[in-house]
Amino acid sequence: MSLHHNATGHSAGWSPDRIGAFADAVLAIAITLLVVEIKRPQDENLVDAGALAAFLWRERASFVAFVLAFVLLWAVWRRHHTLIYEVTLLDRRTLAWHAPLLLFVAILPYSTAVFGHATDNSLAVCLFALTSALLFASEGVVRDLAARRSALAEHIAPADLRTSADASFAVAAVFVATAALAWLTPHVWYAWFLAPLSATFGGRLIDRLRGDAPIR
Repeated sequence: MSLHHNATGHSAGWSPDRIGAFADAVLAIAITLLVVEIKRPQDENLVDAGALAAFLWRERASFVAFVLAFVLLWAVWRRHHTLIYEVTLLDRRTLAWHAPLLLFVAILPYSTAVFGHATDNSLAVCLFALTSALLFASEGVVRDLAARRSALAEHIAPADLRTSADASFAVAAVFVATAALAWLTPHVWYAWFLAPLSATFGGRLIDRLRGDAPIR
């Protein structure tokens, strides 16, 4: 990853290309691992169509968990891919926050497998919710720091990145809330399907609450 310098010789930031490629690789592997964790039918499940249908029905929760996690990782990839084209130079702190972001990307397949095999277990629901919350919170911090500290492309306004970060924080808040509510009812995970709405409306609310604080 190349380090660029300004006219005075001081470091001005790192090119985002290398971290973008690394993040793409981690996300691609994590998405692939999601399907690897789904249980395969054994010989007794393949004797006829009825046996296979019964097996697939028993494993339906694993497929639901797979779809949920895939959508989450896809959203993170799409937004990070966009960020790479919005930033011309990454500062040290924004670069460092990619570590927790990619850490939770890597952990999500495990949390998905546990949840997919025990959707009625409060701890399994809580594990998936907290992993997802930390994933989106880290993604929000990366975008917020980029708005405040990194060199942005000419057509990108810092306020736009900050608004996008608030959308991530809103999704993280939904997952934190469901992690707590999972101990009252394990079926609270149905609320996760409303995450896109929380990104849109919750993000706007957080952005309004933060006000027009200057970008430093």
